[in-house]
Amino acid sequence: MKMSRRETMQLSATALAGLSLAAIKSLEAAAQTPPAQSTPAQPGGLVDTQLRNIPALPLNPDGSAPEYTPQQAGQIDGVLWRTRNQSGGSVTPPGEYDYNKMRIKVDARGTAKLSGTLTFPDLEKLPRHSYVTLLQCGAPKPRGIVKWTGVRFSDFAKMVGAQNFASYGRMIATDGYYLDEDINTLMNPQVVLAWLLNDQPIQPQHGAPLRLIVPVRYGARSINAITDIQFTATTFPPLKPWSA
Repeated sequence: MKMSRRETMQLSATALAGLSLAAIKSLEAAAQTPPAQSTPAQPGGLVDTQLRNIPALPLNPDGSAPEYTPQQAGQIDGVLWRTRNQSGGSVTPPGEYDYNKMRIKVDARGTAKLSGTLTFPDLEKLPRHSYVTLLQCGAPKPRGIVKWTGVRFSDFAKMVGAQNFASYGRMIATDGYYLDEDINTLMNPQVVLAWLLNDQPIQPQHGAPLRLIVPVRYGARSINAITDIQFTATTFPPLKPWSA
């Protein structure tokens, strides 16, 4: 069938209008469709890391630390701090090294009957305890089987009247390092506040004048040069970062 020129032009106009309408609808639909979200970069995931080679503590089957005879006592190999006349390493923090003159702040936060300042005459009233144990850090040094003399932490806690809801203890050292420990660990009869090492005052490089000895844990838990002892029923507020 032949179409006139006029009919051909009308058909073309109709088709063009239809195409234009379809294009408009397509643009409108595109405008209403939210842009595709880019997939965020995924983290790299867990990867293998190199573990520290830390020797196991030689504990007894019941979890206690072995105790040795006085004849087996030796010296600590390595030091935590170096004295000011030694080269290299961290320098012993300034402070009172004489245990006879030490003044330790005790803050019980309402969990004990006594707070204030602990002095050596206070500790002298308690039963003295000596034993020979291994001090072993996670690092190869310091390490050594030595004799410690002091008082059991449990006797100290009883002296200040720590209550059964005192759940945690915190000790702060001269250099700002601090240790938070649960009360059950601190009440272990092998945990001692010591001021003598091999029957002599603890040297400054080993934590004078008073340090905590926790032979069932690595040496880092046997905090040196204590200046503060605190108790709490819940949790302690954070301290400023240790800067030693």
